[in-house]
Amino acid sequence: MYVELHSRSAFSFLRGGSLPEELAEKAATLGMAAMALCDRDGVYGAPRFFAKAREQGIRPLIGAELTLEDGSILPVLVATRTGYQNLCRLITCTKLRAEKNKSSVRWEELGEFAEGLVALTGDEEGPLACALAKSRLHSPAGSGVEGADRCLQNLKQTFGARGVFVELQRHHVRGEERRNAQLVALARARGLPLVATNGVLYATSETRRVLDIFTCIRNHTHLDAAGKLLSANAERFLKGDAEMRALFADLPEAVDNTARLAQQLQFTLDDLGYQFPAYPLAPGENMDEALRQQSLAGARKRYGADLPARAVGQLEHELRIISKLGFAGYFLIVADLIHFCRDHQIMAQGRGSAANSTVCFCLGITAVDPLKYNTLFERFLSEGRKGWPDIDIDLPSGERRERVIQEVYRRYGPRGAAMTANVITYRGRSAAREIGKALNLAGDVLDRFSNLFANGDFPHTLDLPAQMAQAGLPKDHPRAPAFVELYQQIYGLPRHLGQHSGGMIICEGTLDSIVPLENASMPGRVVAQWDKDDCEDLGIIKVDLLGLGMMSVLQDAITLTAERGHPVDLARIPQDDPATFELMQRADTIGVFQIESRAQMATLPRMKPKEFYDVVIEVAIIRPGPIQGRLM
Repeated sequence: MYVELHSRSAFSFLRGGSLPEELAEKAATLGMAAMALCDRDGVYGAPRFFAKAREQGIRPLIGAELTLEDGSILPVLVATRTGYQNLCRLITCTKLRAEKNKSSVRWEELGEFAEGLVALTGDEEGPLACALAKSRLHSPAGSGVEGADRCLQNLKQTFGARGVFVELQRHHVRGEERRNAQLVALARARGLPLVATNGVLYATSETRRVLDIFTCIRNHTHLDAAGKLLSANAERFLKGDAEMRALFADLPEAVDNTARLAQQLQFTLDDLGYQFPAYPLAPGENMDEALRQQSLAGARKRYGADLPARAVGQLEHELRIISKLGFAGYFLIVADLIHFCRDHQIMAQGRGSAANSTVCFCLGITAVDPLKYNTLFERFLSEGRKGWPDIDIDLPSGERRERVIQEVYRRYGPRGAAMTANVITYRGRSAAREIGKALNLAGDVLDRFSNLFANGDFPHTLDLPAQMAQAGLPKDHPRAPAFVELYQQIYGLPRHLGQHSGGMIICEGTLDSIVPLENASMPGRVVAQWDKDDCEDLGIIKVDLLGLGMMSVLQDAITLTAERGHPVDLARIPQDDPATFELMQRADTIGVFQIESRAQMATLPRMKPKEFYDVVIEVAIIRPGPIQGRLM
């Protein structure tokens, strides 16, 4: 059965029209046993493709399209774990030396990173096709294969005779049969196998219009002026075995070789090999004992030298679970970051369910005693947990938070730590504006349409047709149907890669062997190609270093009170001050963290909190968790 070995998803950012999940689902309906995803200059969509393909019973193969120095595009496929590591490192090298969103691979670099990779020769943008076109341009009367032959020999020398497949595609476009005939002749002359692909850019032919819009966006033009920039037809959709055998009836070996090559590609993201960094220990120490000693030392500071039996019992319970799950090193590293912040006069505070942990309280990660409020540790960490714990650290925004982020880079190196990505997608306003520009709609129509959105995503109260009509695009407008269809198709597709507000990932060894890294738009920052959800799905541990303006205010206030002779310990602030609760009951809380929103201020006078736990309940009701969980 035919296996598609060359496809791009929408995570090639304006160069693919379908999500990785859609490609995997379509491959399943076609009965494919495996499929490869080769996004441009990265593995951006690989985690989502991997998850959906496994769900659909398909073996997900990993690859990438590499932009070479001469502008040609070389697809490579991962055969082994070493090959995957080489691919990630190669992409990282090219990304970190280039400005954001630009990179290219030097020919001489390919040999250094070729082990474990298989090279295809690409489509009309591939190095062989580009060499053929260049040869014909300079010697129109000759065969024009000399440059392509040299290129093929270079690939064979770099990847080995078993690491190069001459790629053939048939999209019913002018000149492709001449090119294919030359490629077949070159393959025969050099003893290299042929392989058929469809160079997939979208799951179904109906999605071709999405790619046309993306082409216009990428080239800053519109459909009326794009001309030959657009695809000649809609043939680059995912095709099954019967269609591909019909296309290559004269070259059945090219179709057969897809399954043979797929069998050589043994690597999947199951073999990622990620490990959280080991906490540095003195000779003879182990993680569990080090965590126990630090926790007990912290407990004596929190509770006094004579530890209450309840505190000791809870610590033992938590330490047993942490040891059983193998998470001791994680707690030690997070605590070490907190100690760095304390040593450098940077306020740091753990938040969320970590506050249920007495270990976190004793390590100084959190400042609220969970024993006092009878919180449940298992809400934070339980023996049945599959993923790692998640401790978010609140820091003062601005320069002080940046010092902590740069300390993480200093400890683990620029290739050992990275911010997680934030995939920016097309939403209401951005989708409508870009589609409108590509359809060559009037600027004032686009402005009116954008102004009808309450925020970047949703209109105030109107459905899409009503919003279009108010903007000056009624349903009988010639381009209204296309606008509606494209809006529905493009909404939610990736637009570009940003960085998470504070999520950082670190690993044992170099992170660039796990995921490619690239420069962030902010100087001094490196970002991974996967977002926090992708990292979590693959077992990559994230530490959130979140910047809050209120933390800056708190730190400045605590510093001032200390200078005036009234030092404050957040863990020992009185919680029964009547004047404070009177302010809350009057909703006089503008500028007070957590209870300053309109919803909070509307609820406070009704609930009339009289003690700290009343405030806990009131905040929890308004927080999005209960609402999203349909508990309200």
